[in-house]
This record gives sequence, C-alpha cells and structure tokens, in this order.
Amino acid sequence: MSQLTRRNFVKTVGLAGLTSMLAACGNGGGSGAGSAAAGETVDSISVCLASEPDSIDPALNSAVDGATMISHLFAGLAKWEKDGKGFKIVPDCVTELPKGEDTGDGKLTYTYTLRDGLKWSDGKDLTANDFVYSWNRAAGPVLSGDYNYMFDQIDGYAAMWESKETGETKKNEETGEDEPVLEFVNPDAKLNVTAKDDKTLVVVASKSCEPYWNELLAFPTFFPVREDIVKSDKWATDPSTYISNGAYKMTAWDHNSVITVQKNDNYYDADAVTMKEIQFYLSDDANNMLSNFENGTWQLIDDVPTNEIASLKDKYPDEFKVDGQLGTYYVNWNVNLEILPAGTKLTGVEAENARAEIRKAIALLFDRNHIINDIAQGGQVPASSFVAMGMTDADGSQFYENAGDKKKNGYIGYIDVSDKSLEKNFDSAIETLKKYYKYDEKQKTFSDFPSLTYLYNTQESHKMIGEYLQAALSGIGINIKLENQEWNTFLNTRKNGDYGIARNGWLADYNYPMTFLDMWTTQSGNNDVQFGKGAHASVKAYSIDTTDVGGDLKVENGTWAETYDKLIEAIKAETDTKKAYAMMHKAEDLLMSTGCICPLYFYTDLYMVDKNLKGFFSIPLGYKFFTYSTLKK
Repeated sequence: MSQLTRRNFVKTVGLAGLTSMLAACGNGGGSGAGSAAAGETVDSISVCLASEPDSIDPALNSAVDGATMISHLFAGLAKWEKDGKGFKIVPDCVTELPKGEDTGDGKLTYTYTLRDGLKWSDGKDLTANDFVYSWNRAAGPVLSGDYNYMFDQIDGYAAMWESKETGETKKNEETGEDEPVLEFVNPDAKLNVTAKDDKTLVVVASKSCEPYWNELLAFPTFFPVREDIVKSDKWATDPSTYISNGAYKMTAWDHNSVITVQKNDNYYDADAVTMKEIQFYLSDDANNMLSNFENGTWQLIDDVPTNEIASLKDKYPDEFKVDGQLGTYYVNWNVNLEILPAGTKLTGVEAENARAEIRKAIALLFDRNHIINDIAQGGQVPASSFVAMGMTDADGSQFYENAGDKKKNGYIGYIDVSDKSLEKNFDSAIETLKKYYKYDEKQKTFSDFPSLTYLYNTQESHKMIGEYLQAALSGIGINIKLENQEWNTFLNTRKNGDYGIARNGWLADYNYPMTFLDMWTTQSGNNDVQFGKGAHASVKAYSIDTTDVGGDLKVENGTWAETYDKLIEAIKAETDTKKAYAMMHKAEDLLMSTGCICPLYFYTDLYMVDKNLKGFFSIPLGYKFFTYSTLKK
C-alpha cells in the first residue's frame, strides 16, 4: 500500500520471530482535548494523518491514510486486534474464520456465517449478498480499481479479465504505432463467491493463498459497500451518501480541512466502542501538525518536522514513537522515460538493456546511510532490495537477507549499502555512465545526460531527500528539477505515468513477499513504473527460467507480460511453499534487473501520540486504531 510518509502487519500465530521487531504501541503527549478539565475522561479526539485523501471508497483507496479512515468506517469479515505486544486476526462480521475445505483441485472452499443483526449505518440490513456484490465490483474491469489483483486468488477472477483482439487497431499516442484493440471475452463473468442465504457466504479460492487468506479478509478492499449507494460516482465524497457498516459513520467533511466520524449505533459491537467521535484533520504541513499537538488540539500526528526529530525524542520521550513497519521507501523510474543521449543509435532490446544499466548505475550514487542518519533520523535501515525487512522466507529467515547473490557479490541484496562501499559504488557508476554519455575528465561531469524531473508529494522529509538526490546527481553534471504535488494529485500523476522519476513507498498488505511483487504486473493498478505499458509493452528484453527450482516456466527474450506476469501467475498457483519462495526470489531478481526500482531504506513509523490516550494501537502496515481507546485529561 502506498505510504504517505504506504503499505504491513504481523500475525501473532506462527510469526513470533517477527513480533519482536515491533515496538509496543505507545501512549502519548498533548495537553488536552477540547476544554476537558484535568482528570476528566473525554470521548472525542482529534488526529492528523495526512492531507485530503485521494479516495475513501474501499475499492479505490490505495493509501495508508485512507485505509486507516476506512477501517474505522467499515467492517469486513476479519479485523486486526492487539494481542499483548503483537497483533492477531479475529472475526469481524462473521462468527468465526473457518479453515477452507479442500476441493481436491488446488482450491479451498470457505463457508462463512455472518453475525446476527448486521446493519448499515442507515439501519438497513447487511447480507451476504452485499459481500458478493462488493467483491465482484472491486475485482472487475468495470471499476478497474488499483487493488483488483488482490482478488486473483479467488476462482473466477481470471475469466473476468480474459481478453482477445477484436481485429481492429488504434494508434498508441506514445509510440505512434498501431496496436490491436482488445475486448473482454467474458463480460458477465463473476467471482466464485456466492450467498447461500442472507447469512451464509461461500468462497472458492486457491489453496496457495491459505497462509495469508485471513489477512486479506481484513484488508479494506475486501470490505462491503452497498450497491444502491455506490452507483453514484460521488458517493464517497459526501457524508449524506457515505453509508458504511463499521464502528463509525461519517457525519461531516469539510474538504481539505477535517473529516468527522461518530460512533455508529447500528454497528454490531457498538456497546464496546469507547471513543465516540474522531476528527481526522487534513494537513501535510509537519510544522502545523507539531504546533497543534503541542498546544493540545490534536492528540495524534503522523508526521513531524524532520529538523525537529532529534529534539522531539528528548523533549517527548513518552509521546514520540518509532514503531516497526514492513515497508520500503524508494525511488522509481517511469520505464518509458527516455534517458539515452540524443542521437543514440541504440534501439529495441539493446536500448532497453542500456537504460536498465544506466538506472542501476544512478542507484549506486546515493548514500543511504546519510539519508537515514542525517535526514530521516527515525531508525530506518538502508535498503538493498525491494521486498522489505521483516518479511519471512521459506526457512524462517528474512527474505531480504537472501535477496540477490551474496555468494557472488559479497553483500546482501542488489546494492552494497555499507559505508565502506561508497567510493567503489561511485567509481562503478561513473564507468558505466561513461559508456553512454560524454564525460569531461577535468570537470568530472557528464555533459549530455538528459535533464530529469523528480516528483514528490508535499512533505518536508520528501523534499529534503529530493534535495539530497538532486545534489548527488548535480555533482556529476546531471540536472534534476524537483516538483512537488499535493498527495491526491501526486498519486494520480504517478499512477497515470505522467512523470519521469518519483518518490515512492510501499508497506506490505499481508505477511508474504508477494505483496511487494504482484503490484508490478502489467495490469496492476499500483504499477506506477508502467511495466508492460506504452512503448514498453512490446520490448522483448526479459528472460525467466524456473526449472532449476522445480518450476515449469521458461521464457527467453520475452516481453514483461510474457515473463514477469507469467511468473507471478505461476507463483500464485504453486502450493509447494519452498518452490513458491524460490520463484519469488526470481521475481525480485527480474524486477531489480530493470533498474526502475531504487530502494533507499526500510521504513519505521514515526508519530506522536498523547500519553493519556489508552487503548490506541498501530500495526506495522501503518494503520492506527482508535475505536476502543479512552482519553483522560
């Protein structure tokens, strides 16, 4: 999930090794909520996570701040619950989370019984058919939500997206070439999700997703919406039409200022909800956040001024929190950005291989230890791979520790991020770039590298990192302009491929490395790099061979869709755990070979919370939970 400052979480059972990485959820610091007298318990809090959300439609949201709000407003089949110092998945709208029944063909059938008396916030009954409708809506091509691929483990998904050529062509505006027009083969196809009756939901899913299936059920994209409500495109922007089924209902939205949610008396567990009102203030100004926290107006802020971090740690030892997160902060390139010098004679596969080599060389120029120690300052760890620290491998070790070729290279991952490697990395990068650009040996600069623009969303820390990257490249003659956009605009610019280079961040959506890998398939709504799209769609520059780890897939000189997409498909169909993990390493190898992903560091979660707020917790995907909290002033 996209990280504003997205992406995940640790299941208590079977993940003891990971639980130890999580800092205990904190208590925190401002001086008050409203005008409450000292010692008085208040049931309304004000918090600030981010600026105006791009969307809080469960099927369209792809950001952590939106997911936190949605998790308070909606209830799915499962939810996250604090369990000591860890977290666990528990039933939400259902009486239990049963194991699937083996169908004998690589699939499992899950049968869920909904709780009695489930209702929407307007008092209407919620039924199993609401889940059937919602999942098909979120998974299908009509909506084409960013997270539609999260449903690809459910039987029927492939049929929904199967397409064929119509025989007609249309001109690609990017390449100027004619491309075939496609149409969906099964426009009426549905997921194999059925309502046996109003209270019984039956789901047929792949056996391979069994280890993280319940975690998917707690993910916002799987939450129900009501068909008569969501027929309006604007339903999720207006409190009068924002009908939900969770612990809260939206009562006001002053756009670009504050979203107010209040306890939903129709929620099945309403009697246990202790925090009756939450005001989600909307801001991306870290100084404004800190001021409102220090004067007691806001009880939680999800960002702080970067230049204040050191002093805040000392000034607010109980309020300033650094929690563990399963995520990676990185820079990504638009794969279709032309970075070869004007007049190059390289074309086709040769040209793409050259671009990949150039992008990887650029990644060597950045001092990740400087970024974490002098800019981010939150206990982050330099990242040498994309799949985040904390994700387990087949043998229980950490996935990132087995990335790349340590035996051959002498370091973990795809880049040596140690301090001692800086000079070696720099020299290697310069030698590579000399192959393609004019280099002034006296000035030690390149003269014909195309100018670049680095896109980031408005936030001080992102700006400071951008300025460092800019300085690092300008030192060798590469000009890079910085451009910032508001959060919701930024998300769509990146998603649409209207950029050259951009900051990015991803937090896991479930505890399995696939959450960092399937987002890069051609049709994924989170494929910001634009792999397999535009001019890149026809580039046959990739090869994959899984036969050495027991797989069947072997493709030489294929397109992204013919290699990476097929590899992800094969992994998701693989029920042998060892083989699946080995193939996921191959997927990351292929992804990193493009140079389009430049990891900088593995995330931690920095925030400040009132020390008198009890019952609040935050999980490693970045979600904050206030439902069962209390605040005594």
